[in-house]
Amino acid sequence: MNDILPADETLWTFFEQTARSMLRAYGYRQIRTPIIEHTNLFSRGIGEVTDIVEKEMYSFTDSLNGENLTLRPENTAAVVRAALEHNLLYDGPKRLWYIGPMFRHERPQRGRYRQFHQVGVEALGLAGPDADVEIILMCQRLWDDLGLTGIRLELNSLGQASERAAHRQDLIAYLEKHSAILDDDAKRRLHTNPLRVLDTKNPALQEMAKGAPRLIDYLGDASREHFDGVQRLLKANNIPFTINPRLVRGLDYYNLTVFEWVTDKLGAQGTVAGGGRYDPLIEQLGGKATPACGWAMGVERILELLREDDLVPQDEGCDVYIVHQGEAALSPALVAAERLRDVGLDVIFHCSADGKGSSFKSQLKRADASGAAFAVILGDNEVAQQQAVVKHLRSSDQQDNQVGVAFDQLTDYLIDAMVASADA
Repeated sequence: MNDILPADETLWTFFEQTARSMLRAYGYRQIRTPIIEHTNLFSRGIGEVTDIVEKEMYSFTDSLNGENLTLRPENTAAVVRAALEHNLLYDGPKRLWYIGPMFRHERPQRGRYRQFHQVGVEALGLAGPDADVEIILMCQRLWDDLGLTGIRLELNSLGQASERAAHRQDLIAYLEKHSAILDDDAKRRLHTNPLRVLDTKNPALQEMAKGAPRLIDYLGDASREHFDGVQRLLKANNIPFTINPRLVRGLDYYNLTVFEWVTDKLGAQGTVAGGGRYDPLIEQLGGKATPACGWAMGVERILELLREDDLVPQDEGCDVYIVHQGEAALSPALVAAERLRDVGLDVIFHCSADGKGSSFKSQLKRADASGAAFAVILGDNEVAQQQAVVKHLRSSDQQDNQVGVAFDQLTDYLIDAMVASADA
């Protein structure tokens, strides 16, 4: 787990604001769920034999009432739980999004932590391939809005339960023939979650996995028609993709379309976003059978890509830094700071570190380091003359970079100066 320090605030804010703008453009509304849920929500929703439930969840027993609780390892199950609990689907489909911390006890990697952050969407009550494609288009729009390149779309279909059952039988038979080379993870998954064996990162097993029966070859007419519809709509929107018949998701609730956005810029673990359709989940958690699809992306991994591509925005600093000295200047300086904030300017008011006051020289150094465009300077002489000195901190003309301005004209002067500076 890691701290997010003030130096990172500009990048996090840039990503969050860009994501919010994109999500608003598609009609999605935010939902916020607790970071702690009952453990059985995830064991029922994600699957008892998934890596997350078996090895990665932070679970504990509440010492006050004996409830089994878990820090959320993902948020789809929690969003569905909230939708059912609050009857959100009574008046039709819902487009929901979330952002927040998730928790998994997995091996830390670049851009991946045990407390990590995800932004995700859940489209509840939408059944067609158009819904699948729309959520994929949302990701592409976000990459474009952020300026990211080199992120590829991989696509597959997991079909329906009966199709997976037929494939599972043949897949287990195939894997049993190669049991001598299976590692411990593969042997553990062989009879519980054999699809995950195909997603192995073990180079010694990857060649064997290439020859395994492909689930895509077991799709029935309806599943194939759905998958064809997804491909057709992606092509109509000029979204390139690769069909990866080995692509599976690590959660049990997926069916039909699954996808991942991957990059080569972050090492072997290059997935930055993933999702798909999970029609069984709502009924599985106690609701009426309802179609649904969604995705989640790791915020830290995307920020790593922004740094890798040198797309970190500059911190523009504040607008005004108030410099003051002397008892007589303290009150009018504080009043001036509030009046400037009233009109929307960002203002830092200098406060002494030792309570004894600071020299104008040291305060102006802090003003310059703050990134402020202007310093407003007040001392005994300025108070006596009922005016402030405005210093243009970013002016290239050192001979004409400060001017006296009457108190009652200070706000108008700085607004005009800010506009002129922006137009320059």
